[in-house]
Amino acid sequence: MKVLLTAALVLGLAGTVTAEDKAGPVGTWKCETDIMGQKRESTVTIKKDGDKLTGTVIGQDKKEVKLDNVKFKDGELTFSVDREREGTKFTIKYKLKVEKDTVKGKAEAEFGGETRSFDVEGKREKK
Repeated sequence: MKVLLTAALVLGLAGTVTAEDKAGPVGTWKCETDIMGQKRESTVTIKKDGDKLTGTVIGQDKKEVKLDNVKFKDGELTFSVDREREGTKFTIKYKLKVEKDTVKGKAEAEFGGETRSFDVEGKREKK
């Protein structure tokens, strides 16, 4: 009887881990950001390296840029990325809600002392 209960518990926990991984942020995401009415596409890749998350983003310029401070807690993925446009450096901070194979949220950046917010949506690429 103990063996059956132990086996059921192990199988139940294995199913839980798989469900959490499926809803987690790891994978490649095709995202679209609405910047003042213009749709910008990007590819965000999140990887797990031991206990920490890492990632990159490829934007309109086709350059791969490393993500900083990648975190996932309570279904929310947050990270930042440093960019440069026309000689001006800035940081974009992302806060995205992960639900199965979709992400939705906001990106914020400060330009000329003014904080601007943009809508972001994305879908996980199928393997």
